Amino acid sequence: MEALQETEEVGQTPEDADSLNISDFLDDLEADVAVEEASVLSDVPGFDWSSIDTSHLPSSYKTNSRQEKELLQLADHFLEQYTHLCPDRKPLFVHPANECGVQKFVSTTLRPTLLPFPELYYWSGCASFVCDYLIMEPLKCPITLPSSLYSPTTILKYQRGNCFDFTVLLCSLLLGAGYDAYCVHGYATREMCSLDQTQEVCPLLRKPPEVPEEEDPNKYRIKYPSEPQSKFELQQKAKKEEETEPGQEEEREEEVVTEVEKPKRDPLHGLRVHAWVLVLSGKRKVPETFFINPFTGNYHSTTDESFLGIESIWNHRNYWVNMQDCRKGCKDLSFDLSDSICWEIMFSESNEPSQLPTESPKQDTDDMEKEEIDMSFEMPLSWVARIKVSYREYENPFSQGKKVILYNKSKLEKWAAYANGDGLVERLTVYADSDCTEEVEVKEWFKHREDLLYMREVNKQTQLITDYFRPGHPLHIKAHSYTSLEPETGHTVEYYHTARVDGLWKRFESATEMTEYFEGREDFLHTRHIELGEREKKMQMAGIGTDANPRPIVQIKEYFHRNPEKPADEDIEERIFMVIDDIIQLTYHLEVHDTIASKVVFCRVIGREKREDEIFLSRENSVTYQPWSSEKHRNLLHLYNLLWELRAEQKLLKQQVRDSEAEMLNVLTVREDEEANIKLSVSMYNSAKRGQQHEATV
Repeated sequence: MEALQETEEVGQTPEDADSLNISDFLDDLEADVAVEEASVLSDVPGFDWSSIDTSHLPSSYKTNSRQEKELLQLADHFLEQYTHLCPDRKPLFVHPANECGVQKFVSTTLRPTLLPFPELYYWSGCASFVCDYLIMEPLKCPITLPSSLYSPTTILKYQRGNCFDFTVLLCSLLLGAGYDAYCVHGYATREMCSLDQTQEVCPLLRKPPEVPEEEDPNKYRIKYPSEPQSKFELQQKAKKEEETEPGQEEEREEEVVTEVEKPKRDPLHGLRVHAWVLVLSGKRKVPETFFINPFTGNYHSTTDESFLGIESIWNHRNYWVNMQDCRKGCKDLSFDLSDSICWEIMFSESNEPSQLPTESPKQDTDDMEKEEIDMSFEMPLSWVARIKVSYREYENPFSQGKKVILYNKSKLEKWAAYANGDGLVERLTVYADSDCTEEVEVKEWFKHREDLLYMREVNKQTQLITDYFRPGHPLHIKAHSYTSLEPETGHTVEYYHTARVDGLWKRFESATEMTEYFEGREDFLHTRHIELGEREKKMQMAGIGTDANPRPIVQIKEYFHRNPEKPADEDIEERIFMVIDDIIQLTYHLEVHDTIASKVVFCRVIGREKREDEIFLSRENSVTYQPWSSEKHRNLLHLYNLLWELRAEQKLLKQQVRDSEAEMLNVLTVREDEEANIKLSVSMYNSAKRGQQHEATV
């Protein structure tokens, strides 16, 4: 028997081997499909579409009008020609049954609607609403078309559906908003069909593309020689790189080991049925044609490799079959629907017959006349009732309370407005590993807060918190970075400087220093740095507060921009007030041709007791170096007047420092109170929410 089996194996032909390989592949394919179907059935066990109540639906859902029956006959005739002339093509999605079991043409299932919400006038708002409002249900069989297509009103009512349901609802909203939108029946990757985004980077973390710097158009510009480099140093650097290469290779190997595993090969690649939206350029000033994935609401280029092919597209007026080769995906497809070679239209927009290719040119004229049926037809109105979404439904799109989306090393959570007491609507958590166990950063977005807080960033490694505010805060705060709301623990506050009189846009304060940054001041001041000393320990031991025991001011530095109206040797660039040492130092700006700046230093006279409001000036306590100045700047009287002005400025600066400390304390007190008593504002047009708020206060 063994010898007989060996002779039989030797006698196999290549054709037999190929047929066995094909049959094995088909068996594996059927097994994969069966596994997919079983997983789909286990994913959504709690909802049964066959048990929905259809008794209240209008008569248009349960019957077909005369015009709709004619439409179905013409569609059947088109399908007969299509299957006869293209027997190798997959079935088209033309007239599935609706929720009442009545066959309806897919174009009539679209109901162009413009909802009364400003965000839904744009494609991005429509796409985000659909993907947030509906729960995704995978197709029962990933490689076959669904047997039914429910109306958008039913899908909105139960807030769930498959890719075709998502697409029809989104396309209806886009058509109502004036876009040239189409539903697409085609094929996509496993990740797109199953809404698996664990291999993708979160859109909120994607960096914008860098704009290349434009070259200087002036070709006559002088090109200066580059800095000379030592050949010996370059050789030494190359040797060091060669020595460190083995270590770098080991690190690279470790990175390869820790790299996220790529998805396994999909046995159903190219066979998975998917539906999405096509938006053609032209209307609504759309610059280029693009796709919208209804599950995510994301924009995709028509050359995206996730889209593997297109069978047909349709809108509320007509139906087109793709006649182009999709072996390379959709990147080479033409979307000129007027091209009859690329797209076969079902209903001619003129009185011309259908342009489907004939089987042979040598046919009798009688047969040709029979086949040339006039396919021009006016599409009947949609059988779907008016699409309605209430304000309450629009503001609370998540049927399960919130939505969680998993990305590569990150997780995005979404809530409806007013769902959380602190106004939280989105949270993005970034992780260091693919298993999402070690948190690196957390970003939170808020809405309707009376303190105008709209975003918060938390660095989990440094515990640094940064709050961002919209314009209109009573303290004009733009951003606040801190690790604790306790004073003198390191705070950085940014302001809307145009709303302040002093032009302050940023202030940093710690226990030992304070730095302030200004913009748009008339005195050209742009930076002020204050060094602070430690408080007296005796006063702290006695329990005296910080107001009565302020930190001593050690030094104040101020930096100024160039004032073009003054000569350079009279325009101060930097001035330093060493308060404890009683030294004042001035540094002036440079002219274009100058190399050394002019300086003036006023020092305390050694051995002389300092008296308040006394100015003692002599050659001993003043040092001037003004090589480019005139004789008047070397006059002792001029220096005396300058020192008098600086003493007055020093007093004002010390008071301003105390005011800045008090302002920082006030900011921390206000922020602590706002976080302890969070209040959400309600629009005067939101009557439902105002009623709930009134009931809560009564």
